[in-house]
Amino acid sequence: MADKDFRKLKRWELIEIIEGLQKDLQETTEENDGNKDKKIELDVALQSIRAEQAHREKKQHLFSALGILLVVAAISVLIATRLVPVLQVSGKSMEPALENGELVVIKKTTKIKQGDIVGFYYQSKILVKRVIGTAGDCIDIDEDGNVYVNGEKLDEPYAIKKDLGECDINFPYQVPEGKYFVMGDHRSVSVDSRSSAIGCVAEDQIIGKVAFRFWPLSKMGFLK
Repeated sequence: MADKDFRKLKRWELIEIIEGLQKDLQETTEENDGNKDKKIELDVALQSIRAEQAHREKKQHLFSALGILLVVAAISVLIATRLVPVLQVSGKSMEPALENGELVVIKKTTKIKQGDIVGFYYQSKILVKRVIGTAGDCIDIDEDGNVYVNGEKLDEPYAIKKDLGECDINFPYQVPEGKYFVMGDHRSVSVDSRSSAIGCVAEDQIIGKVAFRFWPLSKMGFLK
């Protein structure tokens, strides 16, 4: 019995053998007939088959866990590509509103307005910036970095280190039809619509509005 290959047995067969061995061992003990060899053989067989059963249960738990992970991964991919894209913030251009490494959810929408933080495609990357002006708006920025839209100075408590930054366009600048003028909150390091390298963002480039931060947990919540 001790040399039997239990790996080839089915689960119900293992259970039957365990029950039989336990019964035989109990009877041998009760008889107290001095048959130590038989008792040792039963003990060894019982330990072997229990070890096989434990091994199978461990594999079953592992496969179950892997199955759950695969389902979660599949759902995450579905969410990221079809429903609500998930994005990791890269760089310092949106500090302090968003910091490098944070994870955010982008809500797909075409209803974009001034002040919204949006994610948009630029070449092979996704950038995150704040909408400053929409189609037809006249944008102006003075030497101190103050921003004016249609002649009115914007109140920008979110912006830090205001200056012209990387700017090679002429002001005042009118936003073309079907486009958005975007800027990073960290004005001295952000490369955005002030640079002709990026320019205004077309409607079909925009994925949606950055709506929710879920990492780090200490800062989890909806974004204004």
